[in-house]
Amino acid sequence: MLDIRFIRDNPEKVQTNAINKGCDVDIAALLKLDTDNKLLQSQAEELRQKRNENVALSKGGRPTPELIAEGKAIKDQLAVIEPKLKEISTEFIDLLKKVPNIALSDVPVGHSEEENVVIKTIGELPVFDFKPLNHAEIAAKHDWIDKERAAKVTGSRFAYVKGNLVRLQFAIIQFVMDTLGDEAVINEIAKNNNLSVSTKPFLPILPPYMIRTDMYDAMDRLEPRDERYKLEGDDLWLQGSAEHTLGSMHANEILDEAQLPLRYLGYATSFRREAGTYGKDMEGLFRMHQFDKLEIESFTTADDGLNEHLLFAAIQDYMLSKLDLPHQVIQKCTFDIGKPNARGVDMNTYLPGQGKYRETHTADYMTDYQSRRLNTRVRRSSGTLELVHTNDATAFALGRIMIAIIENNQTADGNVNIPNALQSYLGGRKIL
Repeated sequence: MLDIRFIRDNPEKVQTNAINKGCDVDIAALLKLDTDNKLLQSQAEELRQKRNENVALSKGGRPTPELIAEGKAIKDQLAVIEPKLKEISTEFIDLLKKVPNIALSDVPVGHSEEENVVIKTIGELPVFDFKPLNHAEIAAKHDWIDKERAAKVTGSRFAYVKGNLVRLQFAIIQFVMDTLGDEAVINEIAKNNNLSVSTKPFLPILPPYMIRTDMYDAMDRLEPRDERYKLEGDDLWLQGSAEHTLGSMHANEILDEAQLPLRYLGYATSFRREAGTYGKDMEGLFRMHQFDKLEIESFTTADDGLNEHLLFAAIQDYMLSKLDLPHQVIQKCTFDIGKPNARGVDMNTYLPGQGKYRETHTADYMTDYQSRRLNTRVRRSSGTLELVHTNDATAFALGRIMIAIIENNQTADGNVNIPNALQSYLGGRKIL
């Protein structure tokens, strides 16, 4: 969340930013609650101090009637003030949590996804001398996806992924681990994008698949709750992305500046309720309740946060290019970047089966918005304590990237050419 001191000093800026992000929050009402909360806190603290003094004077002998009367009056006043303070404090925190992060100055102001900006387009669209199929049609020819049996076992929007499609998924995972675990590759990406950043590689992590309510809420990724899966009888939720348990893993810790950046590559099966979609989005692996993702997460100083975000987007561009997948780099507008984000970039990859670019990646920069509630700090070399800055991004959402590989590399006979970068992970095979 935002620092209340920043909101006090910049109420108009914060309100305008909330409007630009499509967030319904009344900053004037928040500041009124802030004032009332501070006043009640001051009154309560003054009464508690008087109560302590009264108790001290009453010790060591029989208290005078005056001290007894004063003690009763203090108790009665606190009985009125403390419930009011608790109520207003709760209302204040609830409203403060609704205030979105401030968008960076270069984020386009927009009020729908249509106002996102295409920064660049990379790669040539495939040309076929036959009518291209979508991935579900190709998968059916090879028995790679079985949704009918999955529906029998779990319901709609689940699938059994089978055979060579499983091998392809694990080849992609190994490709990503090798790429992001290689300092020389990170250095190449940074150099090619004129970024002055650490070349520290990413540490692979298998994170927990469940997260407590307080941690999910502190990450500001719990809402909207109707898209999440709650475990009945437990204070646990199934995470919707590895970033949710990676970003919260250093809650209430003080990191040393020499440790930073901390860069993690998390692999997890993730869970999300998908509703309101139809047509092509219901076919094959496109929108599933359960899906596998590789996510990258980092913790940096405030000085390095933005360049880290730009590095993450450059990594996504690099890996898509390595797989020869045509894609667009999209800078998201204020409406689309999300409540906790200060800046956001998407990668939209071309899907011949749909004849258009579809989102396959996102890169989010949260500044200190998450770390303030998580209480994740860094001790600078000067000795001062500061909140860390966090970044997260998609390395690959396995289902969607396999859709892109299948559709862009399909052949007239219904097979799939394996991208050069993945062939060594599949025993040198060229055809899937």
